[in-house]
Amino acid sequence: MATSGSTPPHIQPEAGPSARSPAQRNSVAGPSSPQLAEEGSSVIKRRAVKSRKIRRPDDVSLGVDAEEPSQGDVAPQRNGGAAGPSRSRSASPSRRSVPTRPISPAVRRSASPEKPDKRIAEPAERTRPPAPPPRFARRSHLAPSRSSHPPLLPCRSVYSYTRLNHIEEGTYGVVFRARCNDTNQIFALKKLKLEEEKQGFPITSLREIMALMVAGEHPNVVGIREIVVGETLNQIFIVMPFIEHDLKTLLTDMPHPFLQSEIKTLMIQLLSGVAYCHANWILHRDLKTSNLLLTNRGQLRIADFGLARKFGDPLPPMTQLVVTLWYRAPELLLGAKEYSTAVDLWSVGCIFGELLGGEAMMQGRGEIDQIGKIFMLLGQPNEDVWPGYNSLPLVKNLNPIGPPFSVLRQRFKQLTSSGHNLLAGLLMYDPARRLSADEAGKHPYFEETPLPKHPDLFASFPSVAAGERRHRLLKSPLAPVNAHRVEDDGMDLESFV
Repeated sequence: MATSGSTPPHIQPEAGPSARSPAQRNSVAGPSSPQLAEEGSSVIKRRAVKSRKIRRPDDVSLGVDAEEPSQGDVAPQRNGGAAGPSRSRSASPSRRSVPTRPISPAVRRSASPEKPDKRIAEPAERTRPPAPPPRFARRSHLAPSRSSHPPLLPCRSVYSYTRLNHIEEGTYGVVFRARCNDTNQIFALKKLKLEEEKQGFPITSLREIMALMVAGEHPNVVGIREIVVGETLNQIFIVMPFIEHDLKTLLTDMPHPFLQSEIKTLMIQLLSGVAYCHANWILHRDLKTSNLLLTNRGQLRIADFGLARKFGDPLPPMTQLVVTLWYRAPELLLGAKEYSTAVDLWSVGCIFGELLGGEAMMQGRGEIDQIGKIFMLLGQPNEDVWPGYNSLPLVKNLNPIGPPFSVLRQRFKQLTSSGHNLLAGLLMYDPARRLSADEAGKHPYFEETPLPKHPDLFASFPSVAAGERRHRLLKSPLAPVNAHRVEDDGMDLESFV
């Protein structure tokens, strides 16, 4: 037996390069031309086979022919002798491996495009996982539906309406009656006066639109349907519901004054609308009978918010040049720098007295004359009935006249005790003690007989606004002109937003 480390007897050791014959050296030099070498009595058949390379399963061929032979392996004997050594390199450690054909890096990269070069850093977006699809939050069942908040649309043309007739002209606009071409419904179009404006869109009109959008949801406040525009920048119209009568014209043209039950119904609706405006932080500042509209069904609505504005707590500085003279509160006439909702309640008291008497209670020709008429009706004020009266700016320039007490009861003898108490509470000198709209609406006067009449039972009259009847010119002062120009914060957008 052969000892370990010795060569088997049937295989001769391979000679070194120097001991080989020229034929043997030529046969070894060509890796693709296998030859048979015979030494002694033993015949060895050599077959050049490509050396096996351990590759990963995901590797691909590098472009070398799989049948390319190599001299690294030994074939078994042709005469049926013992099997030759294994194809692994460890079976013939002393044998030289035949070099294979070199492969250029360009061929290697083109042969395996899926395998990126590890030396080159991949971009961040390739390694980052794909973003998940956006998930929208589930809409709460408490949120209003999207259909209740329609998207913003451009203003329509004024030619969508057909003008029917002129109604009236005020300080800040001209009102027309028109028919919608799409629905054939009748609406009132108020054209804003912009011809004399040199500083852009007037802030009074912005405040009016804001107030109508906020308070117009109440049944006793005129709402706003849309804004339409003409061919020029000066032609801007506010579209509002058409209402047949205004209270001033109706009081003048109707053959008989309102009954007590009808006055109570009108006052309840007026106080309800004013309370809603005040609850939404809106001061009207121009309440009068010509700004109160009445339908043929007895429904009263507050209109003309040209002097309206937002207020807050603390009160912002505001101008005193508001409210038509006959309905202006005494604190405004005497130059008070701060005022609140009490100025609207004074106007409501003046309207209450006008409904009772058929005409305005105090028809002054100017501010001094108006103050004198107030003193003649309600008596001379002092620190007892009006704390802080002597500190008002214009008090020192007055020469007070009139009785020392009120004569309201003598003037309105038809009023009951509760009715007189309500009227006196609305015309209180001290703004802090003046009734609020909520308190006045719950007054016992509205619970005594005669009870308020249902609005549907009101009599109907020919509509002057619809051109059904002409009326004589009314004696009434106009609202303050250009009041927004003298406000301390007249151009502050926070005043109407």
